[in-house]
Amino acid sequence: MTLSGRQRWKAAAIAAIGTPLIEGLGATYHWRERGVETLERLAREGRQPIFAFWHGRILAATLYFRDRGIVVITSENFDGEWIARIIRRFGYETARGSTSRGGGRALVQLRRDMKAGSPTAFTVDGPRGPARVVQPGAVWLSSATGHPIVPFHIEARSSWTVRSWDRHQVPKPGTEIAIAIGEPLEVPPKADETAIEAARQELETALVRLEAQSLAMLGRAQ
Repeated sequence: MTLSGRQRWKAAAIAAIGTPLIEGLGATYHWRERGVETLERLAREGRQPIFAFWHGRILAATLYFRDRGIVVITSENFDGEWIARIIRRFGYETARGSTSRGGGRALVQLRRDMKAGSPTAFTVDGPRGPARVVQPGAVWLSSATGHPIVPFHIEARSSWTVRSWDRHQVPKPGTEIAIAIGEPLEVPPKADETAIEAARQELETALVRLEAQSLAMLGRAQ
């Protein structure tokens, strides 16, 4: 998809306004963490994670994992353009595409980026849903690269919920946020369709479990 000059100007304006707002909001948050040792262990082993999380937690995840050189897929449309401009300001790199357009090309780029030493991340139910149903992209990349999938979930004690397909969570200023990071999920190399589906289901189950853990960290039930 080729964007017009006006669309690119609007995307630049959104990024210029949105970035300091997100920065300011993020500075007020108080984080509780579980599972950070998983990332430390992978770093010692020289293995890059393929992060996996739900689309509805992009805002908080962008702040928590900033400035690590993580490569993420962003759509080639207008929304993808302004999102890409914002997350680059938080230290991310982008591979342009989606499950509906340019996805294969983006996955190939992610494979090259991981070979060069970059971690990657997937909103595994994006870009259009259905919500909380894992798509197989992260599983395929793990099988192709030998790097593990690291699922995580984030919950805020106090938040707004956007009226969108993913019910995106926007943590309120000053709130406490819990992140639960799961154990690495290993996908066998050259996995066939059956193995890919089994790993996809395992990842979906892990994300549901991590949601319960993050809520428990805040003293809430699922």
